[in-house]
Amino acid sequence: MDTLAAAPDPDHLARRVREMIDNGQLNAARAVLAAVRRLSPPGPATAELAARLAIAAGQSDVAAAELDAAVAADPGHAGLRRLRADVRHRRGEHVPAAIDAAEAVVLDPHDASGKAILGVLMTELGRPADAVACLAEAVAAEPANPAYVEALAAAQAAGGATDLAAETLAAGIARCLGRVDLRNAAVLLAIRRRDFAAAEALAEAARRAGIADACLFGLLGHALSCLGRHADAADAYDAALKLGPHDPYVRHLVAAAGTLPGGDRAPSPYVRAVFEGYANRFEPHLVALGYRVPGLFRAALLRLAPWNATGEGAGPTLDLGCGTGLAGLALHDLPIRPLHGVDLAPRMLAQAAAKGIYASLREADILAVLAEPGPDYGLILAADVLCYFGALDPVLQAAFARMRPGGLMLVSTESPAPDEPDPPPWRLGPQGRFVHTAAYLRTEAEAAGFAVRCLAAETQRFENDAPVPGLLGILARP
Repeated sequence: MDTLAAAPDPDHLARRVREMIDNGQLNAARAVLAAVRRLSPPGPATAELAARLAIAAGQSDVAAAELDAAVAADPGHAGLRRLRADVRHRRGEHVPAAIDAAEAVVLDPHDASGKAILGVLMTELGRPADAVACLAEAVAAEPANPAYVEALAAAQAAGGATDLAAETLAAGIARCLGRVDLRNAAVLLAIRRRDFAAAEALAEAARRAGIADACLFGLLGHALSCLGRHADAADAYDAALKLGPHDPYVRHLVAAAGTLPGGDRAPSPYVRAVFEGYANRFEPHLVALGYRVPGLFRAALLRLAPWNATGEGAGPTLDLGCGTGLAGLALHDLPIRPLHGVDLAPRMLAQAAAKGIYASLREADILAVLAEPGPDYGLILAADVLCYFGALDPVLQAAFARMRPGGLMLVSTESPAPDEPDPPPWRLGPQGRFVHTAAYLRTEAEAAGFAVRCLAAETQRFENDAPVPGLLGILARP
């Protein structure tokens, strides 16, 4: 007796596609998805699978196109809106992503994931109060979801409620004792609050709970270093290196502790990680430390008045490592425009953009920007940038090549203590920043082609009520 072969079940195949995507079997998932599409009419489910497959393959353009078509066909589908919000977020399209996330919440007000996505986006758009409202509801719905807890704490900290953020993380840790991400977030928050003793206590509690993580030990080492306990910090960094031997953040901090040969600059991922988390507290913290560099730059420009010789402005100006725009803010009323900024940290750039003083802002490595063909600058600013480079010749040579004749470069850097015997030309300090001698800065500046107009010892700021020694350099391209 003849038997008929059972027809493939599209729902079963769709489940297999999800499993394959989760297991990283992307080629197999692609083949099965093609079968699902042959067996089923187009709809939200297949569009969602196709978008998730494209995301897993790193094809955000493909995912966006799939979701655009699907949302156009079914604009009231909350799941498609949520997923498109996620894709747009990954692509840096924060405002469109927030619109999609808000639509998803309206369409499905009981879904916690939509509120969580919207909350994260509100934090990144500088609306922490709205973010807290969304994320608090997400956490109330799913209190054991560590991602929601961490996002709520980040929103609370962004709004200045760091005590509340610490309480949120503590409650999350109590519910999810083994979650290293919550433990690390709590330690990092304590470090950003400069409560290094609390950071040490939190890290030690995590160790007692059996957590062994490279980032945790790296943060512990940073806290101990800030407490002046450099031998203990070296032990913590050594443990971090064993757990994460290739992590650039860990390797830089271990090098700073003196237990690993250091590179000639701080790794870009390290700098980005430091300042992304620091952005919301950066300006008030530096002001509290008596940060002097923007004022020193302004005084130098007023004294030199480079715009007087020709009657024209001194710009265009490039602000290297512009951060939140403190140097630009101190100088923008002088005839140095247009003012362009570059930095590695998107959140720092968002703070700079809010000041409305920059003609353009770019998220990029400064050496990559200087290496590009483009206009010559009349003024280049490097306020607290050289401290993330050991060897200065690459950045000075690249800056010289992008300056017009007669242009100026203003630089600041940290220097050894005046009583330090026979310091090397440059070295990596225990806080992860490089210090340079005046002789070395002069030598490299002149080798790059600059005429050194001024090289003066100047206090950069104060830490623990002690002055941080440094240098102010005024370099001219003849």
